[in-house]
Amino acid sequence: MRTIGGVALAIFDLDNTLIDRAAAFRRWAAAYVAERGLPPAETAWLERADGDGYTPRARLLAAIRERHGVHKTVEALRAELVANIEPDPRLPGLLDDLRSAGWRVAVATNGATAQQHAKLRHTGLAAHVDAVAVSEEVGADKPDLRMFTTAAERCGERLTGETWMVGDCPVRDIAGARSAGLRTIWLSRGRAWDPAQPPPDAVAGDITAAFPLIGAALGPVPR
Repeated sequence: MRTIGGVALAIFDLDNTLIDRAAAFRRWAAAYVAERGLPPAETAWLERADGDGYTPRARLLAAIRERHGVHKTVEALRAELVANIEPDPRLPGLLDDLRSAGWRVAVATNGATAQQHAKLRHTGLAAHVDAVAVSEEVGADKPDLRMFTTAAERCGERLTGETWMVGDCPVRDIAGARSAGLRTIWLSRGRAWDPAQPPPDAVAGDITAAFPLIGAALGPVPR
């Protein structure tokens, strides 16, 4: 099953797309608060301080240290967060179905190389994708074009107008992919799209709902 000019290619974001990073952080925060006997409201404070993962880890740790007097290393925090990720059990099968239907599957994720690969190993998803591009080792962050081209090249492919990008960030994932000429699926996570921005090609409430939209581009994905 091929598109004009190459094998069908789907690129996925990692955090809050293939994995529910926000839920993992909530689990970590709740355990952290409980272990230290802190007021329950501190869980919400930690979530705000985390900024949905966009706060640099060193800055988050500095805020935790100032507020609670707790000393951790960045590496320890990252390991604890990875341990709290609970992958959707349906996801490996959905990725395998897509690949069986003739697609190449890549991950393009911003973040630290060791941490992002640890997430893929912990969830078992590393075995169900063809390639991974992490911003730290690529030397560019999404929405930079290099992230998308690197993901494609590592699949042995090139970007085309039939390449799909699936992600939750309107700027890094959707606007970046649109600038690269890709088709886009936005994971809304309960949010409304900003009508002032060019819309994605499709919207899915969660990652499992994105797969039928991708499969429809070249025919149904086997079940």
